[in-house]
Amino acid sequence: MIRMTARRPSLPSRRPSSPPLLSRVRDRSPGLGASLAAGALAAGLGLGSFAVLTIALWVSSPYPDSGPGGALHVAAALWLLAHGVELVRTGTLSGVPAPVGVTPLLLLLVPALLLHRAARYAVDAPEGDDPYAPPPVRARTAWAGVVAGYLGVGGCAALYASGGELRPQWAWVAVSPPLLAACAAGAGVWTAYGRPREPLLRLVPVLPGAVRRRLLGRDTRVRWGTALRASLAGTAVFFGGGTLLLAVSLVGHGDAARASFLQLTEGWTGRCAVLFLCVSLIPNAAVWSASYAVGPGFALGAGHLVNPLASNPAPLLPPFPLLAAVPEHGPGTPVHWVAGAVPVAAGATMAWFVAARAAERRWSAERTAGVAALAALLCALLLAVLAELAGGPLGVAALTAFGPVWWQTGAAAGGWLLAVGLPGALMLRAWRWEGAGSLAAWLGFAGRKPRDGQATEREQAQGSPTPSASAPAPASAPASTPPSVFVVGLLPDQADGDGDSERYEALPAEPHEGLPTDPPPGPWEDEAARKARWTALRKLSEPTEPTKSAEDTHGP
Repeated sequence: MIRMTARRPSLPSRRPSSPPLLSRVRDRSPGLGASLAAGALAAGLGLGSFAVLTIALWVSSPYPDSGPGGALHVAAALWLLAHGVELVRTGTLSGVPAPVGVTPLLLLLVPALLLHRAARYAVDAPEGDDPYAPPPVRARTAWAGVVAGYLGVGGCAALYASGGELRPQWAWVAVSPPLLAACAAGAGVWTAYGRPREPLLRLVPVLPGAVRRRLLGRDTRVRWGTALRASLAGTAVFFGGGTLLLAVSLVGHGDAARASFLQLTEGWTGRCAVLFLCVSLIPNAAVWSASYAVGPGFALGAGHLVNPLASNPAPLLPPFPLLAAVPEHGPGTPVHWVAGAVPVAAGATMAWFVAARAAERRWSAERTAGVAALAALLCALLLAVLAELAGGPLGVAALTAFGPVWWQTGAAAGGWLLAVGLPGALMLRAWRWEGAGSLAAWLGFAGRKPRDGQATEREQAQGSPTPSASAPAPASAPASTPPSVFVVGLLPDQADGDGDSERYEALPAEPHEGLPTDPPPGPWEDEAARKARWTALRKLSEPTEPTKSAEDTHGP
């Protein structure tokens, strides 16, 4: 027998170990390098898109005086302006630096979408329920890496743009890009993890006790979700209504808009640049129009307000196509007052969303009113934020105020939504829950009786006709008998002891086959049979004559 032994293979020589700090960071934060690269790539794509557009306009311009370096400086400045950074224009005729603080909202979408997408890819969450897929990157690691990589490239772009004619203000550089990056990347990481509720619930202990009891409680997720959807729908109606007002005004002032467009520049390159600027400022003009519709309006310079009651445009405005849509100087007319239909439509839309969920969940009137008020508050805050982003300074002296005032726009929008959406939600809830009869009772018309031959709305909905005067009710049925039978059911989501909501609903019951019914008339109810029965009973009750005995008959 030959004994075989296996030799242990010689181990390869070890590689030189990495530095301890780098190994520790790599072990504790896997995916940090990929997150940094994703953030830097998002910033590079944004800068590249602005640079390509600017270089294309510079190449095709008949007066390329500044050179390619000036075009790249303008591209970096526009990229920073898209983040909300206020710029300073140094090459003015007066020599006084002029601020430029109006952020084109359409350009703001470019960095926000790139950051959101980069954060989603940095998490690298597996698709589906694959048990062999690697775990996703930690949320903090992905968020911090994307934000750090993006801000690193953004800082270099700000340093480069500071050498051009449009220079960024460093106070805004320290606030606006980090805020946008943190919010957009956080939304991307939250979306990649499936929008969990735990990060939001961690903020609950921070709230005061009274606020926590008021805002939270039973059906918290449903109430807040309903209010958020209703507020987003109302904001969309505000934005769409403002866009419609802008389009109608531009069509009405079409000649002036065309003349200002042709007056600004002669070459097609300059006209393309003006057209690009007009398109990027359309969302701003829509928000201005929405602020005009709710009442406060907007400012075209210090002391020059435009609202439905009066229009006082600035006399020294430059020719610009979007400014041609501003109403003429003078008091408001009924044509301008039609703009009030926009907040009415927004309030009705918000009320529809709230009432639909209130009828589904069987909310009480108090809870429905609370959700409608919360939706109005959220919509007012969103519109105030948009109004703040849509305006800003365009120069010094009279050009320091352009656009709507955020707090006035938010307060006016909240007032409109409370005045229209709150009673609208209550009325629609009553209509969708209990029908038109309940709505009439809620409005105070319950005492009105229907005319002869006219069925009530509840009876029409149930399909039971109302007896008219020509067809009286049968004598065997009492006058207070309801037209139909109802059953009372307990809703499954209202089984706990909360007494602020109606627990029961009335549903028409189907006719049961086992219930006893009146038999058809038989021979017992016949008149002749009844007389025969009485005759037989009378004969049985009458006394008969005594019978004679046998002795009396036959004798002794």
